[in-house]
Formats: sequence, structure tokens, C-alpha cells
Amino acid sequence: MKLFTRLASITFALALTVTHAAAVQAQQEGPARGRIMGQVKSQETGASLSGAQIQIEGSPRGTLSGIEGRYQMDDLPVGPLSLRVTYLGYAAKVISGVEIVAGQTARLDVTLERQAVEMAAITVTAQQERGSSVTLIGAQRSAISLVSAISAEQIGRSPDGDAAAAMQRVSGVTVQDGKFVQVRGMGQRYTTSSLNGLRIPSPDPERKTVPLDLFPSGLIQSISTSKTFTPDQPGDFSGGSVDIRTPDFPTRRTYSLSIGSGYHPDVVGNTLLVAPSAGTEWLASGANARSLPAAARNFSGTETRGPEVNSIVNSFRNAWSVREKSGRLPASLSASIGGSGDFMGRTIGYLGSASYSNSQEVKLEQRRARWAAGDSEVDRYDGEASAGTVSMGALLNLSLLFGSHSQVHLNNTMSRSADDQARREIGFDENSASTVQVERLSYVERTVRSHQLQGEHQLGLRHRLDWLVSNSAVSRSEPDRSEFVTWLDPEQPIWLKNFEGAVRTFGSLDESALEGSARYAFTFGGNPGQPNRINIGVGHRRVGRDAESIGFRIQPFFWSPSDERWQMAPEEIFDGRFAQEGDSIFILAPEQAGGSYDADDRLYSGFLMGEVNVTERLRLIGGVRVENYELDLNAVNAVGVSSDVTRSYTDFLPALSALIQLPGEQQVRLSASQTLARPEYRELAPINYREVLGGEQVRGDANLERTLIRNLDLRWEWYPRVGEVISVGIFGKWFENPIEERYIGGSGTSTRTFANAESAANFGVELDVNRSLDWIHPALEPLSVFGNLTLMKSEVDTGQEGEEARALVGQAPYVVNSGLTYFNALRGLSATVLFNVVGDRVLNARAVGATYEDVVERPRPLVDLSFRFPVIGAASGKLDLKNILDSPYEVLQGPIVRDYHRSGRSVSFGLSWQW
Repeated sequence: MKLFTRLASITFALALTVTHAAAVQAQQEGPARGRIMGQVKSQETGASLSGAQIQIEGSPRGTLSGIEGRYQMDDLPVGPLSLRVTYLGYAAKVISGVEIVAGQTARLDVTLERQAVEMAAITVTAQQERGSSVTLIGAQRSAISLVSAISAEQIGRSPDGDAAAAMQRVSGVTVQDGKFVQVRGMGQRYTTSSLNGLRIPSPDPERKTVPLDLFPSGLIQSISTSKTFTPDQPGDFSGGSVDIRTPDFPTRRTYSLSIGSGYHPDVVGNTLLVAPSAGTEWLASGANARSLPAAARNFSGTETRGPEVNSIVNSFRNAWSVREKSGRLPASLSASIGGSGDFMGRTIGYLGSASYSNSQEVKLEQRRARWAAGDSEVDRYDGEASAGTVSMGALLNLSLLFGSHSQVHLNNTMSRSADDQARREIGFDENSASTVQVERLSYVERTVRSHQLQGEHQLGLRHRLDWLVSNSAVSRSEPDRSEFVTWLDPEQPIWLKNFEGAVRTFGSLDESALEGSARYAFTFGGNPGQPNRINIGVGHRRVGRDAESIGFRIQPFFWSPSDERWQMAPEEIFDGRFAQEGDSIFILAPEQAGGSYDADDRLYSGFLMGEVNVTERLRLIGGVRVENYELDLNAVNAVGVSSDVTRSYTDFLPALSALIQLPGEQQVRLSASQTLARPEYRELAPINYREVLGGEQVRGDANLERTLIRNLDLRWEWYPRVGEVISVGIFGKWFENPIEERYIGGSGTSTRTFANAESAANFGVELDVNRSLDWIHPALEPLSVFGNLTLMKSEVDTGQEGEEARALVGQAPYVVNSGLTYFNALRGLSATVLFNVVGDRVLNARAVGATYEDVVERPRPLVDLSFRFPVIGAASGKLDLKNILDSPYEVLQGPIVRDYHRSGRSVSFGLSWQW
């Protein structure tokens, strides 16, 4: 994998150098000829039309569109010309006024309108044709699966700064904790994420899904969500699949620059809790300064006091206390450059982009507690937390065109984010019967890297071959999390003599994946623009993960409530004065919650899928996917006990769907399939992880089995006009052995674990609307409305007699996304108001046979307002009002508030330039 990474890095570096040199040479030589290129697509469906004829009027010169409807003609005379585009079953179109400029590439995408009878060619100007954009709704209409999507243009009109925030605008999608996406209100395990069609590994040891806040919105071309399974998709599709697409290259050189800031009344100028800095947090690179010291890693575990213990205590970074500092303004910056040039007689395109943001977030009125018998509240803590958040992203995409029929892409993406959190809370610890103050410092750094080499080849009109090789990696580092507890009951507060009084924890996760696939498609017969097709594909993915959590407990050996030594600030206690040579004052012990695991999984897959027009109005898509999955996992808990977990499955996953065309731009989709959901590595590893004093403990279960899911979808769609859609759908899902996160109550530390229920069922209804309001009155033409409502009901059978029925863990009963947009194209003005709310959902289910309640997240209505406006010349501005309602995040267990906080309202503003 390292070799592949180096080769990919060298390749794109060389390609960029050659591209730049070619562009400079082209400018210097100033050739007297030009080029034209573009794509031919269906106006109604957005489907690409391969084999369309593109002819220069009054000239024998012409070509055929190839891969993805792409065409290209080189060595054209400078000046205006007209193109005639024809395709069987579509009205011919003549585009006049196409200007060819010396040494430049003219881009002209053409849309053709279906016609049942022969008619005269439609004539338009090049300027008019450029204004006819084929929207994602057209692609949604022609897709073989049920797809919802959001484009870069829509993201640009919203206040969304990253992919996770943008996903809240997609039909039936919810976002948990501001980063984890769920489809149709289902749990996170039933949603997969991919980048340019390839799986993204998760950098979180506790979750399967990827935190999409890693991807800045400036690096996104579109985000699509597939809700139904087809055999060409991974088998663990389950509830939905989210695919983030990075931008394609432009045909002319373009530059863009954006800067931004904002105002948060609860942050700017206010006193915030902050963590002591290591100096490089602003670059999201503070993990190295916090790494596990060698003395601690080599701890023998046989000594509890003395020289070895003193050496380890002194090796820790002397940072324990939360500090206070005035809040600052946020800042963001992004820039991009793109274009194309000649490389050895071929067209090479490039797009480079980078982004950076730095902000502070707060959790106001923070509160947490645990449930106890009799619906009583225990371990109640109140406080506040603040976090400095840094996000960086970079993208470099290269594409090499071989005429119109072959294209090779090299996509490179890197993103890094870091959260530096400080938290202070006061509460009553039930175990020690003491009023205490807990100060917690936590720094989390996450990185995602991806290199993708992809080829697309149209081998004549009937044959197509696509291939792809990818190397990706993620890392998550949570080094040197510190927790210090002060006993407040004595007249003079003092360090709590408890095994949780001072704890240092070091966590890390590294995962890498190598993936390759190939797909062949044979086209025959069918309707114009929608031929019959047989698809055959194979693939292999290998993933390796190493995760580790090591903790240390420190206590004083000699202690009394009046001991002045332990009444000092923790930075004085641990500055070395009490851990000198010959001292035996500190007791050191390994933290019992923690451990490590390594996993190696291999997936071999193959599929056969057919797309056949049975009649002019009925299209069937069906086939089967075969997956062989093997997993080897070794886990070692904090006391050195090792556990081996192996899994091996071969699954046949059939799918059949029908697309029925109805009169009046309507269609009906029907889909049936079987998919699966595999347990995450962390869920299988029988090791513990927790926070001190009232924090919950998470424990894996090596006995978990995969979940098999049967899916059924039916949806009616109406497309009144291009870019508009109204749809109503129903769906059902039946689960065998669903995996659930369960809460185990009791005295002491609460524990969450994972278990297979016997079965579950989930039923839902979806309503989508995306339409301009000019159908009501022409004066409302600038206004458009979008909205989606998803209503769901689920029920779990645990297999235990007498167990009460409840909803599936993570399943919400409803999801509402809606918005109203004003857009004036002539003035470049837009305004959008957005609303989102998700119903109650079970986070942790009660244990089998227990009488206490499930842990439930309450609805949190969100309203955002966004403005976009021109400033001067190439500059445009934005103003966003976020979280206007300031609805609290609230988690309940019966009447007990398990978790509560507000994040406050904020305003952001920015300027952008594009040349």
C-alpha cells in the first residue's frame, strides 16, 4: 500500500508539472487553431447519449459522442461555427454562434429533446444552449436505483460548510452529532459512505459510519443518496448509500478564492474554557506533542510505586486544568485552480483545491446524569464545554482524454480535522458519596486520504469497460486525554483520593484499504437513449485496522483531607516535586477500561446485472451479487487477555426492480432486494472503553453475527418540468438478527454493549416535492419550494418471551426537511430558509427483561437562513444565520435527563471571487 501511495503521489505530481508546462508552451506558441468538447445528454432524463452525431454545418468534419456522451473535435479553424447534433429518437438540434478561439478549448454541453416523429431541427444559439443545464433531478429520473441528490449549486445557496451539514437537505436523510448520516431515520450501521464511488473507511473506533464533516463543502461537486440496492453496489448497502463526488475539471482555466468569518454571541468576546495549547492545534497537528511517552508505553505493570512510577508520572505532559480565554472570531479560506491543456496530443484537465477553517464551539448549560431505580437521578453533573475546531482539505484531480471514447482519472483527496475540547463540570459522585469537580481535556485529530486511479473506455457503440484501483487510509488520534477530579466537600478543596481521581488515556486508530474493481457492459437494442444492457463486474477489497487505548490511574499514597500538598493545582502536584529520586508518593495502575485490537478483512465480490426494456414503457433491472467475506480480529484487553474472532460468509444477494413509464411525465419504481449489515470491528472486540466518574462504558461482543435484510420499495414520481419533481413512496424492511446497542443499568458504571435481536421490521412512507411556485402565479417565478417528509414505524422482536415491543435502535418515527428559495438570476440574488427536524429515536435499548426505559434522543428542530448576493465585479457575498431556534440537544431515559446542552445561534459571512 505504501508503494501504491508513493507511485500515485509521484504520478499526479509529474502530471501536474507536465500540464503546467504544456499550458505555458501553448500560450507562448499561440496556435491558430482551437478545440471544442462537451457532452450530449437527454433533456428529460439527464442520461448521457453515446453515439450521437455531432457535425459542423457546411463542413464534412464531425464525430460521435462516446463515453458518458462525451465528444471532442480538435484542430478547428478560429472563428464562429455551427454544430448539428442528431440522435435516433430525439429532435435534431443546430447550435449557432459557437466561437472557436486560438489555443483554447470551447465547452458546449448539448441536451436533446425526445421526439416520437420526425421534425425539423431545433435551432438555438450557443449562449442559449449553455444556459440549459441538466440538473441532478434529471439524473435521479433516469437512475436505475432510487436516488436523491444535492448539487454544488444547492450547497452554495445554503449555510452548509461541510458534507454532513449539506446532507440534511437530502430527502429522508438525518445527521447525528453534526457529522454522522442516517438514511430514512435508520441507525448509522445501515448507511455506507463513499468518495467518487469507493468506500471511505471510518476514522471512529466506536462507529461504522464516516463523519462527513471531514469534507469541506468547497471540495464537493454533488452528494447523492441511493435508497434501493442494485447488484453493482456493495452488499452491505442496507438502508442507504451516500456518495460524495469531487469536481470534474473545467475546460478553461479558472481561479476562485473565498474568505469568511462570523459572529457567535456566546463565543466572541466571552470567557470560554480552553485546553492548554501544544502550539500546532491551528494546523490540526497537535497529536505528536501529546503522544504516549516511551516510559509509559514500557510500563512493566509490576511496580505500583517507586522509581519506575515516578519516571512515568514525570513523562506525562503537565496539562490537567481547564483554562479560560476570551472567544475569537472564526475564520475560513478556500482557493482553487482548474483548467485543461495539451499533453502528448491529448487533452489533460486538472483541478486543485484547498480549504481551511478555524472556529470555536460551545456547549451551554451542559448537563448529564444516570438513571437509577424508582426513576431517580444519580451522578448528576452540570457544567460547560468549549472546543476549538480546525478543518483542512485539499484536492487534486487529473483527467486525461483519449479522444471521445476513453478517459483516465486520477483523483487525490486529503482532509484533516481536529477538535481541542475543554470541559468542566460539578456534580455528586454516588460511588464516593462526594461532591466533585471534573476537569477533562480532550484532543481528537482525524485524517482521511484517498488516491483513486480510474479508467472509462467506450469500445465501440456496444461495449464499455470501466476499471478502478484505489488506496485510502484514515487515522484517528485521541492522545493524552486527561481527567482530574477535585473533592469539594472539605473546607479546602482537595484532589480526590480515588482510582478515578487522575487519569491519562491515549487512543489511536489507523486503517488502510486497497481496492480494485472492473466492470464490463454490453449494450444491445432497446429504446433511443435507453438501450438494453448486460453488466458484469468483479472486485476485491482488503482492509487492515489497528486500534489501541491505553490508560493510567494516578493516586496519592499518603493522603488526608488536610494535606496541603493535594490542595494545590494539579500542575503543581505533577511538576516533579513529589516524584523525585527516592520518592514513593504516587501510586500508578493501568486503566482497566481499554486495550487494543487489530483486524484484517477481505472481501471478494462479483455481480451480474441486466437492464432490459420489456416494452416501450417497462424497464426491468435485475441480477445477483455474490460476496465472500473473511475477517480475522485479535483483541487484547487492559490486563493482557487475548481474544480471537473470525468470521467467514458467502452471501448471494439478489435484486429486481422495475421502472414503469406513465403518461404525463410520470413513472413508477418497484424494487425488491436482499442486503446485509456486518458488525463493526469495535463491536466484535470484547474490550472496554469509558470516561471517569459517571461516564458510560462500552463493551464489544465477540458473538455478534451479521444481519440479513429484505427490502421492498414502491415509488410514484411526477416530473412536471425539467428540474422539478413530486413523488410519493412506501418501503418495507425485514431484518434477521439485527444488531442493536443496548444499555445495561445497575450500580457503579453504566455499560453499553451490542447484541443480536431475533428479528425486526420497518415500514415507511416518503413524500418529496421540489418545484417552482410560478404554477400558482407568474409573479412567484423566483420562488421555489422543496420538502420531504418521511414517516416510519419499526418494531423489534428480541426473541425473549414477555419482552415489550419497541422501535428499532436508531430508528426515528419521522424526518422532515423543507426549504423555500428565492433566486433572481439576473441580479445574482438568492435567499433560502431551511427547516429540519427528526423524531424521537432510541439511542440505547434497555437490557432484555429490564423494567427501566430506553435511552431516547428528543426532536431538535433546526432553522437556518442563507443569503447570496453580488458585490462588485467577480466578487459575491454570503450571509448565513444558523440555528435560529437554538433548540437544545436532549437525551432522556424516562423522566431523567441523560444529556443536555445548547450550542447557541451564530452568523457567518464571506466573500468569493471567481475568474
